[in-house]
Amino acid sequence: MSKSDAGFGLIELTVAMALGLLLVLGMTQIFLSARGSYLAQGASAQLQEDARYVLSKIAQEVRMAGMFGCLPSERMIDAPSAFKTPIFWRGTVSAGALHMISADVGLVSGKPDWTVVTDCKKRAQAFSGAQLALAPGEIGFPIRQVVYLFEQGQLKSGLTKSVLLDNVAAFDVSFGMSSSRETQPVVHYESSPVDPSRIRSVRIALTMRDPTLRVKDQAYHVVVALRNRLG
Repeated sequence: MSKSDAGFGLIELTVAMALGLLLVLGMTQIFLSARGSYLAQGASAQLQEDARYVLSKIAQEVRMAGMFGCLPSERMIDAPSAFKTPIFWRGTVSAGALHMISADVGLVSGKPDWTVVTDCKKRAQAFSGAQLALAPGEIGFPIRQVVYLFEQGQLKSGLTKSVLLDNVAAFDVSFGMSSSRETQPVVHYESSPVDPSRIRSVRIALTMRDPTLRVKDQAYHVVVALRNRLG
């Protein structure tokens, strides 16, 4: 048999198989790495989208906190005591509740908690529930009590505790305070303000956690300026 007809020997075949195995393992590793990156990016994008939706929803209601119509609540007939503290936070980063008295921003259907009827000049009166009988020149402002509850890794809405968001690792609220009732600039932040009339903004911190642990915890922050002075 000539040398050219001898074919592959055992050593050549073994080397060829080893090189082929290394090639397959390398391609498999590249595929798994690319797949892991794709899944991690998807998980991060989902956390970001969930956080964006919830924070934008809360921000809309924060902006309207303390809005009771054209006249201040001090000049209002039958104003409920809840109007004196239209926004407050009780809790820690691991559990708590954000309470707001907010003018209806069209996000919630159904009966309001109160209706403020005013002529925007001299008279304003608060009524429990809806008030449809308006005299000429009067405007009715529907007012709602809004609650966001954070517990057991979930952010919930309303007294019915309907779940808005899962996979919440931390949720915290603090308030930007001015130096006095008459000034506007924020000088520091507090979690439990004694004087609501000095609140000028609300800072919300939200930390999301991927249940599959493909990405690290994602922290999001938003600062919302109040449109209405609280007192």
